[in-house]
Amino acid sequence: MGIKKIIVLLLSITCTLLLYSCYQIKEEIYIVKTYEKTLDELIEEYMESSTMITKVTYYEMSDGTWKTDDYTYKYRLILKGKIGTAEINSSFVVLSNTDDITFEQAWKASGLSSNTDDYFDAKDTIIVGYI
Repeated sequence: MGIKKIIVLLLSITCTLLLYSCYQIKEEIYIVKTYEKTLDELIEEYMESSTMITKVTYYEMSDGTWKTDDYTYKYRLILKGKIGTAEINSSFVVLSNTDDITFEQAWKASGLSSNTDDYFDAKDTIIVGYI
């Protein structure tokens, strides 16, 4: 193989690798939607009108994840049910890295349980809203 052929081959390989690396640039992740924390002065009004109260500002991200200012989560769950003998249903919006959180776990973790073992570790799961 002649020197010219080796140089052409090396240039071809270099150009191919450069083109390939250009296509490997990752798309920047961005915020799709922001869910703002409910203002304190609106909480009572929202409770009376059964409007979702957002406890923590959180974000829907372009890669399908959910984020607070501190952590990123794989799932956004809306859990509905009755607390004890309540006459109306309640709902919790939960961000989590697992999709098997139950309504009972959520209401206990919301602060209604006196057992702190029932509370979520914020890096894994967090309640961001409720009705």
